[in-house]
Amino acid sequence: MEITNCGLLKPFKRTVRQLSDGSYSNSGNSMYLLNKEYALDPQHYIRAFLLIQEDVFELFKFVEPCDENKDTISLRIQELLIRICVEIEANFTAILNENIYSNRDKRSIDKDYCLLEFSHKLSSYSVKFPTWKGLKNIRTPFINWSTYPNQNWHVLEWYKSYNKSKHDRHNYFVKANFDTLMDALSGLVIILSAQFQNENYSLQPKGRALSGGYSYDYDENYDSAIGGYFCVQYPKNWSNDEMYCFTWSQIKNNENPIDKIDFDKIKEEKLPKSKK
Repeated sequence: MEITNCGLLKPFKRTVRQLSDGSYSNSGNSMYLLNKEYALDPQHYIRAFLLIQEDVFELFKFVEPCDENKDTISLRIQELLIRICVEIEANFTAILNENIYSNRDKRSIDKDYCLLEFSHKLSSYSVKFPTWKGLKNIRTPFINWSTYPNQNWHVLEWYKSYNKSKHDRHNYFVKANFDTLMDALSGLVIILSAQFQNENYSLQPKGRALSGGYSYDYDENYDSAIGGYFCVQYPKNWSNDEMYCFTWSQIKNNENPIDKIDFDKIKEEKLPKSKK
């Protein structure tokens, strides 16, 4: 890991961070996302999300996205919840596997996946639903991770509900409700954004993007997420030494232009012995 006074001299694998100028993409410096060493088969994870998004749109035809429907339950809602959480776990696993992490055995939210809070600041992301009636149109599904080092900082209620309803549907089916589904869906949008921003890895060549954004519900604090429906707010609380401080055009042809996060070191520093 190479660090200067202004930040990191290389991007990490599958890790989006604020640039030293405060932006997330400026002067072509977000083009590291397209480097072959940045991520293995990113299209695979994006295609899986787009299929899920299509099925969520189909659900919206029957369950209106609004606060009043938060307790709605159905087998289809539970099915979608399980698919989404499995996809979240797949993305968690990909990040850990492609960086430095020794534990290749059975992983869990409290001992392994929660380490991504320190590398990706997932608790500082929020997702905005463009079509929602009520107060729950903005969601921060990883917010409890910001309470570290509190005893239960790693607990995510929606993830807990997913596990309970998956293993004991008779007693916990009501946990797999519409509200839980929307929290999990927001979590998937965030974990993809934290790896790929809004890059969909299309085969089409890149053109120059227009600055600014214009839509009926435009909010300058949010950017369009992968898939073009949800909106995501990126963290603005990176310290100077955590930010990316490079000119991609100058380093892209270097040997090993992408660095790796040492999750073993993060685990050693952040988790108490009882959690290892």
